[in-house]
Amino acid sequence: MSQPTGAGTTGRYLVLLEDRSVAAGAREMSRVAGITATSTADHATTAELAAADGLIFQDLGIAVVDATPDQVARLSRAAEAPGPIAVVEAERVVQAYDTADTGQAAAVDESVFTWGLQAVGANLSSATGKGVRIAVLDTGFAADHPDFAGRAVITNSFIAGETADDAHGHGTHCVGSAAGPRTPASGGPGYGVAHEAEVYAGKVLSNAGFGSDSGILAGVEWAIANGCAVVSMSLGAAVRPGTPHSLIFEQAATRALAKGTLIIAAAGNESRRPGSVNPVGHPANCPSILAVGAVDVHRGIAFFSCGTVDAVGQVDLVGPGVDVYSSWNREDGALGRHKRIQGTSMATPHVAGVAALVVEKHGARGWELWARLAQSGRRLDLPSTDVGGGLVQAP
Repeated sequence: MSQPTGAGTTGRYLVLLEDRSVAAGAREMSRVAGITATSTADHATTAELAAADGLIFQDLGIAVVDATPDQVARLSRAAEAPGPIAVVEAERVVQAYDTADTGQAAAVDESVFTWGLQAVGANLSSATGKGVRIAVLDTGFAADHPDFAGRAVITNSFIAGETADDAHGHGTHCVGSAAGPRTPASGGPGYGVAHEAEVYAGKVLSNAGFGSDSGILAGVEWAIANGCAVVSMSLGAAVRPGTPHSLIFEQAATRALAKGTLIIAAAGNESRRPGSVNPVGHPANCPSILAVGAVDVHRGIAFFSCGTVDAVGQVDLVGPGVDVYSSWNREDGALGRHKRIQGTSMATPHVAGVAALVVEKHGARGWELWARLAQSGRRLDLPSTDVGGGLVQAP
């Protein structure tokens, strides 16, 4: 089965290999299309990777390949027949999900904790995320941030030519909401949900805020290999109504869940409510990825938050996503190394942080973790098409 190339693609292709048939799939790609791919399990050298036509993410059973139109046609024909090649898709360009900085403080008392922490009840929970690994796949992390002094934040870059250092700011902000401090060294309110969780910050978006499907998949595989219970992804690509979800990312998500890793992703910011509601974007529209919308301090749906507009993708939960205060990669006026921004990107790490608290308290992983998050959501007086199971709540 194949999906056509469209706008917002890289020119490369993703190939889904049948589960437990990765080696056979590699041989089939070589046989039918003359494509040689190196597996991440082979620990290939830089020279070997450069000579290969593609890379196979061994744990996910997915390859990313450079292919001519003729080779794509051959792979697509192989996917239509029984065999180890299941799906061929064009690789998409993805980007960070945030909107213009409001610079406004929330209309609540934030002298001790941000409104986001209060809204999800993290400040009242006895859980801290201690012993739980959470991966934030984004623009990297500013390791010199004073609020994280003494914290072991593991970083890795999946962007060629760029280190894991965050020259954008988006990733540092998301890491802060998910697992930042409750008593910041530089002053201000506590803003981290799972403030004692072990953080894995993977750079899958460039310093300009853009990346690709293969970078996301590399980050997901890295998170699984390191035993992360939660993967937070505040990124994606807009889709048109009726666009089918990626079968390849759906399989990646189900295979991650089987290994005890839940992927949580931003629903997208393309809506302009009340007049226009856009569908949940890629890859959050996959059924096995938990899609997160955004609400404001009044528990109203954010004007930009994407919603369930057809049967393809749905919002599963919402989190605080407007006027969100968190860590930043550089000085930002009176806020110092902090900034207020908004987006479903900001809501997603709140949900991921709560997920880490649930893992610590109940030992839940995979589908059980998803179920506990969904069942404990605070019901809102809003359509489920906008908020799913409601506002995520700490255990």
